[in-house]
Amino acid sequence: MSDKAARDAQNNATFKDIYINVAAMPWIPHPVIPGTHFKVLRTSGETGAWTVLFKNVRGSSVPRHEHLGAGEYLILSGKAEVRGGVENGGITAYAGDYGYEPSGVIHDHTYFPEDTIYFFTNHGPIKFIDDDDNILAVIDWRAVRAHEAQGLAQLATPVAAE
Repeated sequence: MSDKAARDAQNNATFKDIYINVAAMPWIPHPVIPGTHFKVLRTSGETGAWTVLFKNVRGSSVPRHEHLGAGEYLILSGKAEVRGGVENGGITAYAGDYGYEPSGVIHDHTYFPEDTIYFFTNHGPIKFIDDDDNILAVIDWRAVRAHEAQGLAQLATPVAAE
């Protein structure tokens, strides 16, 4: 082994790469948001960040929420209307579009007029709120992992014959 290769191997032994065969992962139905499925790619207890691949069916939406950490998304396929879409002063994102959502921003809802898949990283929790700003739920990296475990358990449970 060359000196360079030995130095690189010694350095890299302290780090752990993450590789996920995403195509082999099942889509997990979201336990709270109808029409939403997800695949957890990474969560970080150190920073509170979480990265998920979401799939929303046509006509579904993510309810009103506030970002307690900045969020970033990349639309892989389909279309998302954020805060009512461009027709209502919001954003309409199409396949290939990237968006950054600062901490503190409130989305009335995000609507999907087409089947849509998007890559999403949030750098902290998201607080779901009602129209009077009452807190309905807070989703952080722990809750993301809990939803994943719950969904995988349900997928593994055989359906009883009737």
